[in-house]
Amino acid sequence: MLYDLRHADARIKWLVTCLLATLGLSYIFGALMVSLYAGFTPGRVAATYAGPEMSMPMPPESSVVVNRPMTMAEFAQPEVHTVDTNLLIQDTHVHVPMYGVIAAALGVVVLGLSLRRRWALSLITLLFAAPWLDFGGMWLTKFVSPRLAILTLLGGWAMGAGYLVVAVLAVYRMWWSPKGVAT
Repeated sequence: MLYDLRHADARIKWLVTCLLATLGLSYIFGALMVSLYAGFTPGRVAATYAGPEMSMPMPPESSVVVNRPMTMAEFAQPEVHTVDTNLLIQDTHVHVPMYGVIAAALGVVVLGLSLRRRWALSLITLLFAAPWLDFGGMWLTKFVSPRLAILTLLGGWAMGAGYLVVAVLAVYRMWWSPKGVAT
């Protein structure tokens, strides 16, 4: 074993704890963002990615105000956020590499947990495969079938589950395990 977080210096344990706390906070806000824009049901995800291409024309030289009466039922309808191909390309370009960096950082933490080889390999695979499933689901929903929106949901939940397992195991093993006494 290259290193064991149970026996690591308190400074390394604190570094890992701060990293996990920061990633955890970003995962919470990521989930809030998903709930605002795509939702947590296959139908809402499909409406977001398989929906019509959005059009964002340039604003006119002058503005025009249009009044249109709305019923109360129309106010109750959830707003559907749609993602066009250009935005999906942009999101993939930005998120996938960052998810890779996050998976690598969490993978390094996994290596310090002294897990059995099979469990460590499985957890590291989950950390990298979940974002692929998430974004693969978005692309497949857009270009193959709205029914494949479930893949995006599975990928997102798998990312959260992978993070949670790593965070709980690391914090327990570093700070509360009998061999994890701070140095």
